[in-house]
Amino acid sequence: MAFDYPEDLRYLDSHEYARLDGEIATIGITAFAVDQLGDIVFLELPDVGDALEKGKTFGTVESVKAVEDLKAPVSGTVIERNDALLDTPEQLADDPYGEAWMLKVRVDEPDELDDAMTADEYRAQVEGE
Repeated sequence: MAFDYPEDLRYLDSHEYARLDGEIATIGITAFAVDQLGDIVFLELPDVGDALEKGKTFGTVESVKAVEDLKAPVSGTVIERNDALLDTPEQLADDPYGEAWMLKVRVDEPDELDDAMTADEYRAQVEGE
């Protein structure tokens, strides 16, 4: 199955992504991760106002197969949370890069994303090319 890897995102090897727009990063998980997890049944996210630290766990996503920690691609403060996903986490499968974003974060250091993967690098990693 071929997955979409939007070029405007930066990716972590743990399958989170960040879309940077000025000092605001939109964070979610990739279509590949959603597919690997299978049916998603529960999502835990931090509250608005919480601080994220790059590389640290900020929540969990639970499927019928596994519980996975979510890792922060950047450090910053949560300014918005997609509460609709908390009620219907299965929406992650529908549009992981659009409507099913998880958090919006005011980024402390935008250059923290410099070491994240490009779409081509991430595609090569997950598709084993």
